[in-house]
Amino acid sequence: MPTHPLTSDGSELSSLQHDLPFDPTYGYDLPRLLAVGAPPGPDGFADFWQERYASALRVDPAPRIEGPWATVDGVRVADVSYTSADGVRIGGWLTVPADGRVTQGCVATHGYGGRAAPAPWQPPPGTATIWPCLRGLGTRSLLPGVPSDSAGHVLHGIGARESYLIGGCVADVWCAATALLRLVPEAAGRLTYLGTSFGGGIGALALPWDDRFHAAGLTVPTFGNHPLRVTLPCTGSGESVRTRLAEEPSVLDVLAYFDAATAARHLHIPVHVGAALFDPAVPPPGQFAVHNALAGPRELFVLRAGHFDHPDERAETAALEEVQRRFLSGAD
Repeated sequence: MPTHPLTSDGSELSSLQHDLPFDPTYGYDLPRLLAVGAPPGPDGFADFWQERYASALRVDPAPRIEGPWATVDGVRVADVSYTSADGVRIGGWLTVPADGRVTQGCVATHGYGGRAAPAPWQPPPGTATIWPCLRGLGTRSLLPGVPSDSAGHVLHGIGARESYLIGGCVADVWCAATALLRLVPEAAGRLTYLGTSFGGGIGALALPWDDRFHAAGLTVPTFGNHPLRVTLPCTGSGESVRTRLAEEPSVLDVLAYFDAATAARHLHIPVHVGAALFDPAVPPPGQFAVHNALAGPRELFVLRAGHFDHPDERAETAALEEVQRRFLSGAD
């Protein structure tokens, strides 16, 4: 049953004032969103990802703590770096409980805005968390020749499935998990994932093939149901993809291998999804496509809006984070 912090259903949550040239609900109410499906995927979809995962596992991440540790609000924080696929060095942060009692681990990613600092209140207490800046993004993983803006980043290498940058970002997640378990072995007992927007879509692509993960929280995930997504105008990276598709229709064949909803059909661990009824950057039908396709236990938290300031945003975010902490802790 979907949950929402303010009402028991989504019937009155889509009336937000805006000056956008399109409707960020796209005409979908909650029942219709819950009926959005997922593409079956191309032949060889699972093989493609399983081979990439196997390749990533062969990478020695050589994780390194960079600089001194600091203690903030009961959490120790340090800069960290590790090697990912293609020899790319990824930067980020490592947070561990200040009392040293680690009960679980987490790989926490970010949206297309990157990350400037960790958010250690998001995972459950007792979690050792690695916070990577995925390749080409943030101030810690910029790459020569790779655009750091969402419009350029999402198109980099899109001409072929082997070269598409999104595949490298997925590998960054797998290698982050290896790096975390190398640095904090006790995190292996319960490894989880947190991802929002871009990071939510990346998580849906990464997690089905990696049996080290036990649970995940995906918030307003992108990359869901590309054939539908490219028909919906938006303010996010999807608009850049729509423009390229109009010039080069074959791009849709590549995107089929990077569909977060298709990947979710292979994802069997418990997953919590925060999906929005109104979102100008990541159209809600794509978000719900990811949730609806999940093959394992799932929990849905309906957000009034994503990527949009509104009066209930702070309370909604706090409620979502509390629910996700409980979910990731494994509490009933």
